[in-house]
Amino acid sequence: MRMSELYAVGEKTEIGAYVFTEENILRFARKYDPQRFHVDKEAARDTMFGALCASGWHTVAAWMRCFLDYWMAETHRLSEQGMEPPKLGPSPGFQKLQWLKPVFVDETITYSVAFVSSRPLTSRPGWNLNAILCEGVNQDGVTVIRFESSVLEFE
Repeated sequence: MRMSELYAVGEKTEIGAYVFTEENILRFARKYDPQRFHVDKEAARDTMFGALCASGWHTVAAWMRCFLDYWMAETHRLSEQGMEPPKLGPSPGFQKLQWLKPVFVDETITYSVAFVSSRPLTSRPGWNLNAILCEGVNQDGVTVIRFESSVLEFE
């Protein structure tokens, strides 16, 4: 089964949620993005954000974690229903990454994916290149992150 057979163009699927606790924000930022507004509550007050906020890269990493968990469950569900799940390979990249609003301590971001398009790869018979729209929305319904991603699919 191909993704294009499983999902309608534009169909948005919720893939999970992630809570950005202070501990999670600090742990990620100390390791990967130690800017003052990600690692120091006091220093963050004197920045344009006004408070400790999550690294944008943390919001992307949380989307990926939610997607992988969702895809494992979806693969299992399809197999249980007697369908062969699409075989997804790596992503050759993403574009148009937008961090639209800062994510602050204790915000819950709900992530989604929407199928945009699929095309066969002429250089690799049996492979498709799928485009998906990825988003994260906070508990108030405000979109905080958006990007377009490509996903390889093979037979």
